[in-house]
Amino acid sequence: MSQNSQAIVSQVSIDQPSIDQGPGDVLAPAEGSAHIELRDWSVSFGSVESLRHINLTIPRHQIFALFGPARGGKTTLLRSINRMNDLEVKAQHTGQLWLGGTEVYDPEVEVADLRRRVGMVFALPSPLPMSIYENVVYGPRLVGIRDRRRLDEIVERALTDAAIFDEIKDRLASPAMRLSGGQQQRLCIARALALEPDVLLLDEPTSGLDPISTAKIEDSLRRLKSRVTVLIAPSNVQQAARVADRAAFLLMGDLVEEGPGNQLFTNPHDRRTDDYVTGRFG
Repeated sequence: MSQNSQAIVSQVSIDQPSIDQGPGDVLAPAEGSAHIELRDWSVSFGSVESLRHINLTIPRHQIFALFGPARGGKTTLLRSINRMNDLEVKAQHTGQLWLGGTEVYDPEVEVADLRRRVGMVFALPSPLPMSIYENVVYGPRLVGIRDRRRLDEIVERALTDAAIFDEIKDRLASPAMRLSGGQQQRLCIARALALEPDVLLLDEPTSGLDPISTAKIEDSLRRLKSRVTVLIAPSNVQQAARVADRAAFLLMGDLVEEGPGNQLFTNPHDRRTDDYVTGRFG
């Protein structure tokens, strides 16, 4: 099984009876807190340092873009938040990473629950080898939802949120593999949304997609941020500038600069950020 396939199964392999969160859940958001906070966060894989002493605060219900050259640490940072790096044998970390006021790496945190609360979509579409409908309800069924009416509601809501329902509503029983690449990626977003996550992580979600599919995904993200905190490692600087409420520039594992998107892409404070945004390097 590929690493991405393992990640998909891990995200939806949950043994809790309901999607609903109770008041005592360890990951319940703390009112008024930053949604995600990294404190002196470093990650290495064996002798290779991927992130070094990252201090970053990500507000609730915004689109936060991580941008920079390849191997800058963007994917590692995303995978830190839902502990996907745990799947790497050589992965080590120091520092603290907080979600909704709870330390993500606290021994009391259930990793399966965390990965439901923090959904992830990868660069390459990865639909499960089943129907469109079954792709979306796979996770909800694992958490104990069996009522067909509720499952139907989850499917329609998730596919609508992912801006694909109107295109495929008459062929939900068709194999997901028959969808176009852009439709498959939006289906993967819908599959993550079916579990009602608090955070959605997207690692180059429009890489290789046509402009129309890319625009549809970007539009859906703007609508989703009213309910979900979105972290995206965009395919390029132009996409980051289009969608980001706030953004952070990562270079060779270091956080160079962070700020509002409309400032970072037009008037960055650090010369390295300006050089990258304007295409002088990278």
